[in-house]
Amino acid sequence: MSELLARISDQPLNPAEVERAVDGPHHGAVVVFTGKVRDHDGGQSVSALEYSAHPQAEQFLRKVCEEVAQTSGLPVAAVHRVGDLTIGDLAIAVAVAAPHRAEAFTTCAELVDRIKHEVPIWKRQMFADGLSEWVNACG
Repeated sequence: MSELLARISDQPLNPAEVERAVDGPHHGAVVVFTGKVRDHDGGQSVSALEYSAHPQAEQFLRKVCEEVAQTSGLPVAAVHRVGDLTIGDLAIAVAVAAPHRAEAFTTCAELVDRIKHEVPIWKRQMFADGLSEWVNACG
């Protein structure tokens, strides 16, 4: 298998890149998850998001990906976007390959959850009324 893809990027994401990073002839299933900027949260209209990352966020992302790959025995890949994003932009692209779909889905969900909780990336939501708030900035 090639080098693990685990990257923080300020450029638009390409889901095909994470899929290529895990694909192989012995995998019958490749699950690709993309997280997009939506236009609402908690009943409020969202106009844009800003993602900020700790200077070592990519190292945290790599560690999470390595741990999930090691415990599952499956290839994984993840790229998270930082900077200013608008509605519909991709914030994250994750892929997992496996011989069968059930383990690919389960491992992909675990990887996304761990990234969300363990990688120091913070989200600021801008609301249509001009106010903004940081989401999960503490902890």
